[in-house]
Amino acid sequence: MKSLPYLIISIVVCVFIPFNLVAKTLWSDYSVTFLRGNNYEIGDSNRYVGTIEYASGTTWGDNFMFIDRLVSDNGDNEIYGEFSPRFKISSVDNDFFKNIYVATTIEMENFSASSGFSNSFTNYLVGVGTDLKIPHFNYFQLNFYRRNNELDKANYQMTLAWGIPLGSLYYDGFLDYATSTDIAKATLNFTSQLKYDIAPIIGLTSKLYVGIEYVYWQNKFGIDGVDEKNINLLIKYHF
Repeated sequence: MKSLPYLIISIVVCVFIPFNLVAKTLWSDYSVTFLRGNNYEIGDSNRYVGTIEYASGTTWGDNFMFIDRLVSDNGDNEIYGEFSPRFKISSVDNDFFKNIYVATTIEMENFSASSGFSNSFTNYLVGVGTDLKIPHFNYFQLNFYRRNNELDKANYQMTLAWGIPLGSLYYDGFLDYATSTDIAKATLNFTSQLKYDIAPIIGLTSKLYVGIEYVYWQNKFGIDGVDEKNINLLIKYHF
């Protein structure tokens, strides 16, 4: 039933918004990123990407959201965003994992081609998540979702997200694996960033990273045999 995920998300929001309004923010982070890549699949291979990100941890759980603005050299434009709050339902803390969450995500996209073609969708994901306790990692999240896809039948997704310092470098990223549907193949999207903080060199108090983002996307958008292998140059500023 396609309306079920909408109902679940509505209930979760109605239950937790009152707690959110009085919740204590434990930490928060804003950042802007600029990327340039030349090996994109589907559409023009050359694109600029600007990204705004926000992450926070509160007494009710945590939240991550971002908005991408993609501009292709051929004039195509795209806006893609995700809003991913996780609501704590159990404060477990042992040697393997910490906390259990109701994990939710809303995916939104609007694409406009220079030819006049346009497309948009909104997908809703609901599931469970936790924080794995792995030595040396700042964080390592594991989430399982049921995906309610606006333009396709529902399927399932597993998402990993991590961040780890490597000496003077920092390595973070995510891995999404989504199961197949009647019209789409199973997909695997491995995206990670390796970067160096140059802020101390130029006298900034906030982090300013330079580095690369590497994307390996198997069966991109569920299209059989379309595998993206793309390196982007990266500048990222936290404030």
